[in-house]
Amino acid sequence: MTEINESLARSFGLTGEEFERVLSIMGRTPTLTELGIFSVMWSEHCSYKSSRVWLKQLPTKRPWVIHGPGENAGVVDIGDGLAAIFKMESHNHPSFIEPYQGAATGVGGILRDVFTMGARPIANLNALRFGDPNHPKTRRIIDGVVRGIGGYGNCVGVPTVGGEINFHPSYNGNPLVNAMTVGIAPKDRIFLSAAAGVGNPVVYVGSKTGRDGIHGATMASAEFAADSEEKRPTVQVGDPFTEKLLIEACLELMATDAIVAIQDMGAAGLTSSSVEMAGKGGVGIEIDIDAVPARETGMTAYEFMLSESQERMLMIIRPDRQDLARSIFEKWDLDFAVIGRLTDTGRIVVRHQGQVEADIPLAPLSDQAPLYTRPTVDTPKREKLNPARIEDRYGLTRGLEKLIGSPDLASRAWVWDQYDSTVGGMTVKRPGAADAAVVKLDGLSRGLALTTDCTPRYCQADPETGGMQAVAEAWRNLTAVGARPLALTDNMNFGNPEKPEIMGQFAAAIRGMAAACEALDFPVVSGNVSLYNETEGQAILPTPAIGGLGVLDDVTKAVGIALSPWLDLVLIGTTAGWLGQSLWLREIGGREDGPPPPVDLAAERANGDFVRTHILNGTIRACHDISDGGILVAVAEMAMASGVGARLSAHPPNIPGHAFWFGEDQGRYIVAVPDHAAFIRVAEAANIPATRLGTSGGQNLTLPDGGTISIAALRAAHERFFPALMDTV
Repeated sequence: MTEINESLARSFGLTGEEFERVLSIMGRTPTLTELGIFSVMWSEHCSYKSSRVWLKQLPTKRPWVIHGPGENAGVVDIGDGLAAIFKMESHNHPSFIEPYQGAATGVGGILRDVFTMGARPIANLNALRFGDPNHPKTRRIIDGVVRGIGGYGNCVGVPTVGGEINFHPSYNGNPLVNAMTVGIAPKDRIFLSAAAGVGNPVVYVGSKTGRDGIHGATMASAEFAADSEEKRPTVQVGDPFTEKLLIEACLELMATDAIVAIQDMGAAGLTSSSVEMAGKGGVGIEIDIDAVPARETGMTAYEFMLSESQERMLMIIRPDRQDLARSIFEKWDLDFAVIGRLTDTGRIVVRHQGQVEADIPLAPLSDQAPLYTRPTVDTPKREKLNPARIEDRYGLTRGLEKLIGSPDLASRAWVWDQYDSTVGGMTVKRPGAADAAVVKLDGLSRGLALTTDCTPRYCQADPETGGMQAVAEAWRNLTAVGARPLALTDNMNFGNPEKPEIMGQFAAAIRGMAAACEALDFPVVSGNVSLYNETEGQAILPTPAIGGLGVLDDVTKAVGIALSPWLDLVLIGTTAGWLGQSLWLREIGGREDGPPPPVDLAAERANGDFVRTHILNGTIRACHDISDGGILVAVAEMAMASGVGARLSAHPPNIPGHAFWFGEDQGRYIVAVPDHAAFIRVAEAANIPATRLGTSGGQNLTLPDGGTISIAALRAAHERFFPALMDTV
C-alpha cells in the first residue's frame, strides 16, 4: 500500500501548500487515485495556474468569433454557412524524450481537439525550434520530430501545409514542437464539451487504454534535469490509422442527433475529459473502471485515470441513440463502451472492482485550483545600435550568400518534402510558394490562408515588442497572399514561471500581443501555455508562437512570392536600416545585441490593408513580406521561387548599404507590379510609403554595389544546409 503524504504529493508535482489544500477540500487523506486526479488537474499544463491572470488581457471577441478560448478549439465564421475551427498546442517535453512519438502524438492530439468539435480537419501546420545544429543531440531530435509529424499527418490524410523552424542553443535540451490543425464545419453544427442530462450514459470510444503517458501532464509541468531522457514511460504512443478511423466514426455520428457532449482524452486522459465535461455542465459523473477497454492486464484505477493513451474520446450520448452510436463505432472497428453515467451530485466517483477509488467534489478541481500572481521582473531595455558604426566586412553579395544558407534561412525542402502537403487536392499554395499556405474549401471558390510565426530573438531582447511583432508578422503573412486576417491561436512557450525574470517575459509578451490584436482586429480564439521549458536551469528563448488564419473569398486571387519577368519591384513601408537583433548582425557581425525593431501598429494596419486591396484588384502580381534578413533576402527568396532574377537600384545615401538591404524594419512588403510609377502615385495618394527597388528579369540578381550572383548559385547556397546536416543521421 502506497503511503499518501506530502512527499508523494511533491513527487506528483504538487507543492506542500497545494497538498494541504487537497486535505482541506477532502476532509481526509486522499486515495492514490484521488491524489493523482488533483495533481494532474492542478498541474501547470492543465490549470494554467501561473498564466491565467495574464491571459485575460488578450482580446478574444469580434463579430466573426463564434467560440473563443475555453472550448477544445477556437471557432470563427468564414462565410457560406461554414466555420473554421483551429488551435495550436505544444508537445515539447515528450519530443525531447522520444522525438518521433512525441511529435506524432502532438499531431494526433491537436487533430482530436479540432474534430471533437465537429470539424473535418483540412490542414496541419507546425512551429519547431531546435538547438545548435552542432549540438550532438540536435540531428537526432530533428530527424525524429520531422518523421513523427510526417508519419502521423500523412497516414491520417491531412496535408501539412506550412510551418517554421528556428535554431538556437537555448533549445539544446528543450526543443519546441507546436502543432496546429484547422478544420471546417457547418457553423450551426458545432459540438461542445459541457455534459448535460442526469442519467445520460458516459461513453468511451476509440483505442484501448494502456500504461503509456501516465503523468504526462505532470511531466510537462516541470523542468528537465540531466536524467530527463529516462522518462520515456510518460510519452504516449500514437496510431494514425486508428485516428483516421476515429475521425470518420465521430463525423458519421455527428451527422445524427446522438451526441450531447464530446471531449477528446488529451493531457491527463480520462481524468481531464471526465472532470472538464461534468464541471462545465454543472453535473456529477460516475465512472466504472471495469468497463474501460484495456490493452494491458492488472491496471489500477490510478493508471486508468491518468493514462494518456492516444486516439480516445469521451462522449455523453442520448440513451435512445446508444445502439446507433455503438453500431457506427463497431463498423469502424473501434472500441465502444458505456463506462458510466451523469449524476446530480456535482462529484466525480470512480469505482474499480467493487471499490470506490475516488470520490471528489468537481467544483474545487477547477474553482479552487491554484491561481498564482507570480512576481515579475522586467527585461532590461537595450541601447539602440547605430548602423553607421557597425562595420560590414562581407559586402552585399557575400553577405547575402551566407545569410540565405544560414540555419534560420536555409531551404526547408528537406523537411517539407517529408510531409504530404497536397493530399485531399485542396492545397493552392504549398510550403515555400507564398508567405502563407492557402487551402481551397471543397466545392467553393472560398479558401483559407494559414501561417505560423514568431521571432524568439526579438522576444528575448524585448518581450513586449517581440510579442507585438509575432502577431503583426502573422497578420502580415496572411495579408501578403491577399487574405483577410480573422483570428489567431497562440502557443506560449516560456521557461520556469517561478523565476521573476521569466514571468516578466510572459507578462510583457502578453501586453505586446494584446496591443497588436486590438490594433489589427485579430482576436485570440484558442491557444496553449507551455511553461517550465528549461533544462538544468537553462531556459529557452521566450517563444510566443502565433498561428494565424485568414479568409479569401476567391482563392484564384491569391498571390505567391514567385516573380515573373519584367515587373517593377516596389518597397512598401518605411526603412531606417534597423540592425538590432537582426539575422545579419548575428550571422555576419557575430553579435546578438541591441533592441529589436519597433512595431508601428498603425503603419502595419495601413500598409497591410493597402497591399491586400491591390492584390485583390489584380495590380500586385507577387508579394513577399520583409522579415528575417531584410530586403535583399526577401528579393532573393522571390527570385529563387521563380528562377527569375532582378536588377536592384541604389539605396538611399543616408542609410549604410548593409543596413538598408539587411535591416529588419517592420511593416514592409516587396510587391511586383506592371507599372511602378502609377502604383507609387496611388500609394502616395493613400499616404503609404512606396519606393521603387528595381526590375525583375534574367537569371541573375544584380546588386546596387555592382555585385552579381546567379539564381543557380543562390539556390545552391540556400539548399545546402539541411542535407549536409542530416546526412549523418
